[in-house]
Amino acid sequence: MKKILILVCVLMFIVTFIFAMPPQNVSWKHHPNLRAAQMFIDKAFAKISAAQVANEFDMDGHAAKAKDLLEQANAEIKMAAQAANEHHR
Repeated sequence: MKKILILVCVLMFIVTFIFAMPPQNVSWKHHPNLRAAQMFIDKAFAKISAAQVANEFDMDGHAAKAKDLLEQANAEIKMAAQAANEHHR
């Protein structure tokens, strides 16, 4: 039974990691600092996902909330890059 639970957790981690990762939309060429920030968000998201699996998702929703906030931060970074692009046209 424990092996099945571990397998289910690993599969959930893979699905979460693939389908829920914040998109990488900012160009290195045009906005290297914003792109670097997105990479840190990606790494943080992956670490939280790994922690969820390691703790069998028993974190009272706080890890999921953190991932939601990372997605919001990623969207703000994208908008910041778009705003900068508009100002430099």
